[in-house]
Amino acid sequence: FVAAGYLQPPRCHFYFIVMKSYFLVLILLLIFSCSSTNTSEVPEQNLSDKTQSAYFQVMPEGVIQGQYQAKAVSATQLVSNYQSPANQRHPRLVEFKFSLNGKDNELPVGVNHSMVLQPENERVSSPVITFGEHYTDNKENPVDSFLEPNTQFTIQLDMKPVLRAFAKQGYFQDYKGNRIYQSDFRGVYVAGNAEPLSWDFENLAGMEGLELTDADKDSIYQTTITLNKYNAENFTAKEWKLTQDIADYPQYTSSWPLLEALYNLSLEEMKLDVRPDNTFMAGAKWNGVWTRDISYSILLSLAALEPEIAKNSLLAKTKDGIIIQDTGTGGSWPVSTDRMTWALAAWEVYVVTGDKNWLEQAYSFIKNSAEQDLKYAYDKRTGMFRGESSFLDWRKQSYPRWMGPKEIYLSQNLGTNAVHYQTYKILEMMAAALNEPESNWSAIAEGIKKGINGYLWQEDRGIYGQYLYGDHFLYASPRFEALGEALTVIYGIAEEAKAEKVISSAPLLPYGIPTIYPQIPDVPPYHNKSMWPFVQAYWNWAAAKQQNEKVLEHGLNAIYRQATLFLTNKENLVIESGDFKGTEINSDRQLWSVAGNLAMVYRVFLGMNFTQEGIRLAPVVPQKYAGPHSISGFKYRNANLSISVEGWGSLIKLIELDGNQLDSPLIPANLSGEHTVRIVLASESVEEYTEVALANHHNSLPTVEAKLTDNTLSWKAIDSVAGYIVLKNGERWKETQVQSVEVDSDEYAEYTVLAMDEQGWPSFSSEPLSLGPEPIIIQAETAGDVNQDAAGFTGAGYLVLTKTANTSLAYRVEIPETGLYLLKARYSNGSGPINTDNKCAIRTILINEVDYPLIMPQLGYQEWSNWGWSNPLAVELSKGQHTFKITYTEADKNMNAEVNQAYLDKITLIRLP
Repeated sequence: FVAAGYLQPPRCHFYFIVMKSYFLVLILLLIFSCSSTNTSEVPEQNLSDKTQSAYFQVMPEGVIQGQYQAKAVSATQLVSNYQSPANQRHPRLVEFKFSLNGKDNELPVGVNHSMVLQPENERVSSPVITFGEHYTDNKENPVDSFLEPNTQFTIQLDMKPVLRAFAKQGYFQDYKGNRIYQSDFRGVYVAGNAEPLSWDFENLAGMEGLELTDADKDSIYQTTITLNKYNAENFTAKEWKLTQDIADYPQYTSSWPLLEALYNLSLEEMKLDVRPDNTFMAGAKWNGVWTRDISYSILLSLAALEPEIAKNSLLAKTKDGIIIQDTGTGGSWPVSTDRMTWALAAWEVYVVTGDKNWLEQAYSFIKNSAEQDLKYAYDKRTGMFRGESSFLDWRKQSYPRWMGPKEIYLSQNLGTNAVHYQTYKILEMMAAALNEPESNWSAIAEGIKKGINGYLWQEDRGIYGQYLYGDHFLYASPRFEALGEALTVIYGIAEEAKAEKVISSAPLLPYGIPTIYPQIPDVPPYHNKSMWPFVQAYWNWAAAKQQNEKVLEHGLNAIYRQATLFLTNKENLVIESGDFKGTEINSDRQLWSVAGNLAMVYRVFLGMNFTQEGIRLAPVVPQKYAGPHSISGFKYRNANLSISVEGWGSLIKLIELDGNQLDSPLIPANLSGEHTVRIVLASESVEEYTEVALANHHNSLPTVEAKLTDNTLSWKAIDSVAGYIVLKNGERWKETQVQSVEVDSDEYAEYTVLAMDEQGWPSFSSEPLSLGPEPIIIQAETAGDVNQDAAGFTGAGYLVLTKTANTSLAYRVEIPETGLYLLKARYSNGSGPINTDNKCAIRTILINEVDYPLIMPQLGYQEWSNWGWSNPLAVELSKGQHTFKITYTEADKNMNAEVNQAYLDKITLIRLP
């Protein structure tokens, strides 16, 4: 490499290392196929005796990771010989199962068909497997024998049990007792663990080759897929050369040639992510404008670099005076509520530009959206907001599989609530800047902060839990969620002692901060078992704010390693291997990864924080990355700035503006013309330098499967369990080593079970099971025109609720005893699939002159016989007669605005303790 000029040695010690290993590197390349790392399931590893540098090294001119090397030839050229090893180690053992209508409904969770593939002439077929009958291949799976590239795998399925059930009774009942009606049947698919197979059940219908068909009508369905596709792009050394004109952007210089090249690469990719309509796309594979993607990206760095395109992008995500929630689980908002990331980005645009017209426009959108959220997503019990994890919006990747759209709506997530907290702080600042009448925004923000610290903080671990979840009674999942943790530090939700603990207690892994920790077993990498560079960027920002140089250096290494080796800012990577191949989907020049890379210069090395008063500078430079770090041509309002940071550390020794020493590290907002800012750091560390200790890769135990039979709660045993915890009404009730407990049915109660592992991490809880007195039942059809077209209803039929039909319903009910009652509606919503679209059905229910939101998410496209339960509502009722009114008003408008439909079957009321 050295002789060829592929990796030039900048320093004597580096030259010695490279020359000494020159022939070893060549040998390693020749035996590449034998020494590659497997990017499929990696067993848990003990990393406690290793540091990050044992896995790779980031140096001023390049990156070395084993036999892979990459370098900056210049500020406009990078070369890399990185080759994804995934295809070379593709296992012969393939696991799969079948799916009706894109649901996980053939076999119990964790029970899969398996085959050891030994193709002949690149072809292999499965036996005919009967739907619902577990098949296991008895062939031996040879050690160190891997699947041949481009294997044609034919999968055969006997559908007779399903078709006979359709013919006999009109529905098929799956292993959990759920009914799939013949009228709702849309197709049968195969899911699995080897690309192009996927465990993403909800998206199977849109994936090529995964639907099985019966061409000769003999009830035997089949499909043929290509496994271990050979893709030359994954095996060829690459080069990046600057092709875009980036002269109009701030120019960056550094003592690190590598960082200069990565900065320029990121500027180029930012330009390539601008659509013809002058808005930002989300990445090479994501051409659309996504609310959360653009917002997190604009906040990181793009507001400062492209404020006008940032405004265009934000306005593209508004409609009818509100912010648009991206399509998502159960039909989008209010199941997902992280559209308020828009507010963070909008405020950033304002403090960068000082544009009062923009401020007025943005304030209106944010205020209207916040008022909606307060009605439909706010939980007065906790002071927090309901809704899906921000950006972690792929159900099984961050939630237990029993959680459907309704349960996800009920959950209260750390990251999402950190976004809501800052939104209300921003509303307060906007209102003050616009001289708006005094409002309650600050009190709401403080309530969210109190809720996060009261319900999600875990003192023993020094981190926040990921979310509250359950049914009516909620409890905390203690999993670490990197983005949410970072936002609590950046926005001051975690005050000083907690912020310090969060940064120092986080589970750092060799290739970066894991998106969540511990990992979820049997779920492939995407949000789970992954590192996302944009999340790493926010984590680095938080570490810099806490002046934790050790954690920051670890994070900088992680961001720069992947961008250098891959020659692009990837969407994500596999956390165990550091490879870009092996996650469910990945994209080049992912917008928020691009913005995150740029943010390391602006947010970290230069420490730029934009405020109404100006740019407050708080640079943090680990000793390894010692300056100078300089930018020139930075356009800020009416000024053109050159800013340099010399030395290392976080203690500012000297700061000058145009040669004059400043008392405060603030660049005033009212500057105009050309100015130079010079910062000299003291080159002192706040603590003695040591490399950070790495956490172990760790999978939690599988989710417990429990059932209630009479007064006995029982569950399946879990291997390697240290014990079980039973929760009653969200509180720890019993600890046990056996798989059953006796429960009380005299009053309403919800029970759930967690399995604890030897490291003290619990599994996800089992699905909450309830028992208690018989409910009061109100049949919906008693208030309108009865419909019976769909199957599976109770009573005499159901009502069709649309924007024009049955928009005002009234029910009178006799309450036998004063108390607190749990109200739920049984409904169906076939307007869209579980995983996407924007047609969540929303209604208002009026009880005793108090409005409550009735949320009925999508349950499957055209699956109108698929019935579920709405959000539970706790309602105080006195003894005697009451009138319930269910209405549709303009306030109940969903993100679709046109389709807002559900079938209403019945309403139940049950007395709470």
